[in-house]
Amino acid sequence: MKDITTISGKLDATGLKVAIVAARFNDFIVNRLVDGALDYLELQGFDRADITLVRVPGAFELPLICQKLATGKKYNGILALGAVIRGSTPHFDYVCGEAVKGLAHTMLAHNVPLGFGLLTCDTIDQAIERAGSKAGNKGVEAAAAMLETIRVLEQI
Repeated sequence: MKDITTISGKLDATGLKVAIVAARFNDFIVNRLVDGALDYLELQGFDRADITLVRVPGAFELPLICQKLATGKKYNGILALGAVIRGSTPHFDYVCGEAVKGLAHTMLAHNVPLGFGLLTCDTIDQAIERAGSKAGNKGVEAAAAMLETIRVLEQI
């Protein structure tokens, strides 16, 4: 029986450029995601000069800016970071749904790996847990997924 060909991404940042798009809304959470992502990317060999950080008002604006960055073909990957916390109105559902849809569309339409680090939480405590405490740091996880996807795409 013939061996199976396996393609997997190496977590090596040599020669790559990435953009991080981070929402300012709920910045006490988002800043923790950004810090985690930056620490992780540097551990993988990124030079800070190869990372561009773009701040946007909130999660709803993430797709537009990610799309603009993707069309420029300047970056190997884009990392979208934000936090939406449920309130007492349906606003949460609209913002989350449209942001997720827009980010997915951007990645598929432009063939640019997009790390998905948009927290959609019911409570502030859940957001805090996912921004560097009990549930890890989702900024780190999104950065790792983006980096691995960049390297997988190079091989297929």
